[in-house]
Amino acid sequence: MTGTQTPRIELYVRSLLPDGAHERQEAVIERLQELDAEDEIEDFSVIVWGKQIARDSAGARTEEGEYILNRVAEFKQWALSNNVSLESFYQRQTVENDVTDEPYTAMVLPVMGLAEYDGEELRHVAPCTEGEEVHTIMDRLDRLERGEPTAIEQSSDVSILSD
Repeated sequence: MTGTQTPRIELYVRSLLPDGAHERQEAVIERLQELDAEDEIEDFSVIVWGKQIARDSAGARTEEGEYILNRVAEFKQWALSNNVSLESFYQRQTVENDVTDEPYTAMVLPVMGLAEYDGEELRHVAPCTEGEEVHTIMDRLDRLERGEPTAIEQSSDVSILSD
């Protein structure tokens, strides 16, 4: 592993789940518990978020809302730096406001997302897409179990020769 320590994992899960998502979330949490027990990861936390958040909403101005928006911004910056796509974090939806009759735009949050940190440095976000290849949460957990770097790090490994 390229980091100085075992990674810390944040797993983001949606609170109101579509059919089948609950079992997938349970499977990922079980894998994280196993990796934690085997000291493959430093620790992990599960953060529950809702289906969507509107940047200009009252909810976005709460501590929890600001946390989510800051994390998503951090994930997007990581994606730009690593030339990958986080399509699940870019979904926008127009929502009808029953109170004001003014529609607003909300960011739809993924059913599940994984962020991997080495200390305070964000090292990987899953799922992400690199070209045509999708790097899933389970793919990353498999690589962690084998002690391998992220697929993004592995594909971008470049050796620099000095004179």
